[in-house]
Amino acid sequence: MADIPPVPISPASTTPRGLGAAQITYVLFGVAAVAAIVAHGLPVIAPLFGLIGIIAVIVAYVMRGDAAGSYVATHFRWLIRTFWFSLLWAAVGVLFFITLLGIPIAWVIWLADSIWVLYRVIRGFLLLQEGRPAPRM
Repeated sequence: MADIPPVPISPASTTPRGLGAAQITYVLFGVAAVAAIVAHGLPVIAPLFGLIGIIAVIVAYVMRGDAAGSYVATHFRWLIRTFWFSLLWAAVGVLFFITLLGIPIAWVIWLADSIWVLYRVIRGFLLLQEGRPAPRM
């Protein structure tokens, strides 16, 4: 019988640093966005600005340094930008809501913001699972 030498597999080479944290962060953002869509009776809350979204963005900020230089770092940047742009659009919605005449416009802005967040979370998660970097913006 011929002896076949085993092929060494290095866990570090197959799994980039921060991959698990990025997956968890995507899940947290997804839960936060769905919760915001379901509970939009509180119009002041941005899709990711609830407690779950804040925890997720903190995880993204803390873990992005560990993932520096890998494609996973682009996902942390993607998630952090998603959070801040979501908050910006939620604030624009609040400005329309305050005017009272703009309440329907505010609801449309918040709904569009929530859908946009879900799109970014789903797209980014699928790219992460494929081992591809997130887009620049």
